[in-house]
Amino acid sequence: MNATDRTPAGLLRSALAADPARPLVTFYDDATGERVELSVATFANWVAKTANYLQGDLAAGPGDRLALLLPAHWQTAVWLVAASSVGVLADVDGDPAAADVVVSGPDRLETARACTGERVALALRPLGGRFPQAPQGFADYAVEVPSQGDRFAPFAPVAASDPALSVDGEELTGAEVVDRALADARAAGMPPAPRVLSGLAYDGWPGLSYGLYAPLATGGSVVLCRHAERLDETAAVARAQSEQVTFQAPSAAL
Repeated sequence: MNATDRTPAGLLRSALAADPARPLVTFYDDATGERVELSVATFANWVAKTANYLQGDLAAGPGDRLALLLPAHWQTAVWLVAASSVGVLADVDGDPAAADVVVSGPDRLETARACTGERVALALRPLGGRFPQAPQGFADYAVEVPSQGDRFAPFAPVAASDPALSVDGEELTGAEVVDRALADARAAGMPPAPRVLSGLAYDGWPGLSYGLYAPLATGGSVVLCRHAERLDETAAVARAQSEQVTFQAPSAAL
């Protein structure tokens, strides 16, 4: 890790410079049969577009709070790093009424309506598909983001000491997110550049660390599984083998 990699966005920039073609996030939804694999370059492109949308169209910046009402999903990972790029605090399962922007999946739209600021809805359909009709009062992420720019530059500098993530009732700076992720990887005994398989939810730090931040901080990648409880043991073992997993997140993590 370079000295400048003190935020999740900084980690992604370094990963992009080192090897843009390698896999970074592989996502399975075992309720739909979906599998999506994003290279570092593809993931970074989604992050840039989302950050441009957040900063430009939604007028969010440092000091603003984004309530993130999304499950463990590749698009959630994109939003987390995009918020870090802009300097917006990502509040995982946060109170929409206290947020400047809310980003919601299809099952939490009524809760998200408490936000008096900007509201964005994600259909979470395969391949990032849009809603058949955007929910009233929400912008459809899949409609708004594809036309955004492929390169991102923040209007204001984002410092590693700025608040970046609120989770489990605690606010962490960008540097603290990176430091905790690295400490988790060491404590768990992850190998160098791990290929991590995680079925943990994104509703607390363990799921975020195993499912995004620790693999990103250690030059690795993640196989992120939603609804993995639907797999039997044979199928789960076969997936780990086919995906060349080198570390599996425990169900009782950290």
